[in-house]
Order: sequence, then structure tokens, then C-alpha cells
Amino acid sequence: MQRSDLLKASPPMFQSRFLDRFTRVHPVVPVLIYGPVIVVLLVLALGRDGWSDTAGLVLIGYCVWTLFEYWLHRLVFHFEPEQGIGAKLHWMIHGVHHDHPNDPLRLVMPPAASIPLAIVVIGAIFLIAGTLHGLGVAAGFLVGYLVYDEIHYALHHHVPKSRLGKRLRELHMRHHFQDDEKGFGISAPYWDVVFRTYARR
Repeated sequence: MQRSDLLKASPPMFQSRFLDRFTRVHPVVPVLIYGPVIVVLLVLALGRDGWSDTAGLVLIGYCVWTLFEYWLHRLVFHFEPEQGIGAKLHWMIHGVHHDHPNDPLRLVMPPAASIPLAIVVIGAIFLIAGTLHGLGVAAGFLVGYLVYDEIHYALHHHVPKSRLGKRLRELHMRHHFQDDEKGFGISAPYWDVVFRTYARR
């Protein structure tokens, strides 16, 4: 088997083919799930807050996502117990992606994981920002999540033409193949600069 095939062919997570199906996700699935939710949140936010306030709240939500993305990747995805249930969970959550980074169906978060996480985070956003401002912040957070998921897929399966795209791809490939303790911000690598985990050229 060639190395490229090995990097693509991830093994099943469960013996049950039915259960394993839920661990493999086409990259359009998050857009189909969260796109309508974002539209509803934005319509409600605009009705309550107006254009200018909503734009600011969406920007705040997006910034919250970028920080969440960085720390989730660094602290949760790269928490690596050596044995037992912790090691198994780590492999299922993120280890399989590092072992088989070219598997196109294991590049976006499965809804079975992303939906409960989104409910918890959006609940926290509403507790902190209130029901009035929480709508715009939640919309921005989910926009950030979709941007991250689709960028992550694109970095693995497309060759970017833009300077920014090429740089993002280089940084992410360095994280995979050079030093996995650097480059935790996939869609927002500036947090790696802030927290000193930036991969140097």
C-alpha cells in the first residue's frame, strides 16, 4: 500500500457498520445542519438588535469561536493519555485524524459530537450575553465553526491558489507532519502567535 493510501484509509471506530457510519461525515453535512440555524439566529437578532448591533455581536461570536477552536484543539484534542479508555477516546476524537489525515470523511466533526457541544456552548452564550444579545453572538460562533470545518477540509483536499490559503495549508501540514505541538489555530493561526505555539518557517 502506498503512503498516500495509508494516510487516507482510516480503520472503523466501531465493529458495528451502522455505528461506524456516524463517525464518517461528508464536509457538506455541517453546512446543511448549521446553515439554517445561523439564518434563523440572524433573522431573530436583526429583528431585536438591528443591523449595526447585530454585526458587532456576530463579530464577537466569531472571535469567541477562534479562541475556542485554538484551546479545544490544544487542550482537548491533544490531551493524549497513554493507555486505557482515555487513549481510546483520544484516538476516536483526534488521533485517527493524525494517523490518517487524508481520509475525506474524517475531516469535519461528526454531528453526534458537534450538536451536543454546540448546545452546551450556545447555552453558555445565552447565560452570559442574555437572550437579547445572545442570538447574534451565537450566530457568529456557529459561522466561525463552519468556516473552520470547511477550511480544514480544504487544506487537506485542495491546493490553495491564494497567498493566505497557501500559508494556512503550510502551517497545518507542519502541525501534521513536523511538530504537532505547534499550529493549533487552523482557521485563526494568529492565536498561535499570541500563545507562542506558532510554527516557524
